[in-house]
Amino acid sequence: MIEYVLAIDQGTTGTTVMLFDREGRAVDRRYRELEQHFPSPGWVEHDAEEIWAHVASLIAEIARDWSLSPLNLKAIGITNQRETVVIWDRRTGRPLHRAIVWQCRRTAERCRTLKEQGLEGEIHQKTGLYLDPYFSGSKLEWLLQHADGAREAQARGDLACGTIDSWLIWNLTGGDVHATDVTNASRTLLFDINTLRWDDGLLDLFGVSKSALPEVRPSVGRFGATRGVDGFPDGIPISGCAGDQQAALFGQACFEPGMVKNTYGTGAFLLMNAGETPPATHGTGLLSTVAWAIESLDRPVYAVEGSVFVAGAVVQWLRDGLGIIGSAAETQALAASVEDSGGVFFVPAFVGLGAPEWDPFARGAILGITRGTTKAHLVRAALESIAFQSRDVIEAMRQATGRDLEIVRVDGGASANDLLLQFQADILGTSVERPQMVETTALGAAFMAGIAEGVWSGTDEVAKAWRSERIFAPAMTQDARDALIGSWRRAVERSKAWADRENVV
Repeated sequence: MIEYVLAIDQGTTGTTVMLFDREGRAVDRRYRELEQHFPSPGWVEHDAEEIWAHVASLIAEIARDWSLSPLNLKAIGITNQRETVVIWDRRTGRPLHRAIVWQCRRTAERCRTLKEQGLEGEIHQKTGLYLDPYFSGSKLEWLLQHADGAREAQARGDLACGTIDSWLIWNLTGGDVHATDVTNASRTLLFDINTLRWDDGLLDLFGVSKSALPEVRPSVGRFGATRGVDGFPDGIPISGCAGDQQAALFGQACFEPGMVKNTYGTGAFLLMNAGETPPATHGTGLLSTVAWAIESLDRPVYAVEGSVFVAGAVVQWLRDGLGIIGSAAETQALAASVEDSGGVFFVPAFVGLGAPEWDPFARGAILGITRGTTKAHLVRAALESIAFQSRDVIEAMRQATGRDLEIVRVDGGASANDLLLQFQADILGTSVERPQMVETTALGAAFMAGIAEGVWSGTDEVAKAWRSERIFAPAMTQDARDALIGSWRRAVERSKAWADRENVV
């Protein structure tokens, strides 16, 4: 009998469910787009009930079409958009507010206030993170203060809160299990990555009760089993869980310290395996985070991370906001129709700038436009902005770790764009490698769950299953590279200086 592992990849723009066989091949893939809610400028929300409805319907479709049962479906792995938080009532299982998405900037002023109080150094030492609205702590604080009935539910002990993985685990298990994994916990500003525990001082700072938070468990290990999901069999073990970027690092088989991956999704997220010791990143603009933990091992693996907030989302904006392209697939041919960007530089700081700038008040800027600028130049500048932002993060990694990277493994939707990857290699001066399976986030979740249930023996077997599709080697001269980087950095500074920060959210 053929054995399968199911991966649920709940992302920012939609939900993907994939079915993998023992060879690590995707035998089925289902997707459903998620509605985005923007109640105010800079605010982003999702409907948590819509997220669960999509997951439930997609896994039921696959279970029906493949006749899945505990006999042939060995495990479920979950990976999710990180930092996005939801609160719900344990008694009813209903959310008390829409989920606040990682991109949301509504707590920028609160984070600035905490910085001005001199708290960022201690918080970074504990969590590896900076005081930025990107992370979950200030979002949860806002929800507790503004969601109807939230404070009362917390006082009664009826409140449950967590990142999207915990919401899915709760629903998949019929409300039996309220749990998360160490990678998602490490993104909340509430979790000490040194002790691997919720930190009492940080909980007090943000007003979050420990009783409302999920139990923190290893990424690779059994969380519970399915119960009461319409059209889906009971008793399927949920045995792998990780935030999307850590899952992608695992799916890219970056198991040795110093290995780096870059995922081009809504944002671009670069992670370097840092080994078993939390890396020192304060002052570098980079994050220290938990990469994964395997239940059978003593120590977790850590990572150095840089997060670019807008990558693939800039292409989405060209399509939906400006209407100058009909689909993302058009961008490669359109960008290739011109020799270069014609001196145009596009800084897509729609929600501020992430690593290494950490400037929530910066805004998007398109510079260098002339009468000869065409939509092809704009599209090319938009694609190049993804590579420039990624280059800034990798340069910070090089300086922080002293490692001269030999290769960067890439994945995500935009990694299908050959022009982007060649420019990425050129502007880095480092080779870029694309795997055969670019949906490594779902693959990583599947590998985690499968290892826990014995489908794969461990990371050595998983590493052998990883396969390269193409390597892009740098072809640009150093002088040309330096000139482009200099112009890009000047554009970034213009983006950061755009307005009166006292009045900008």
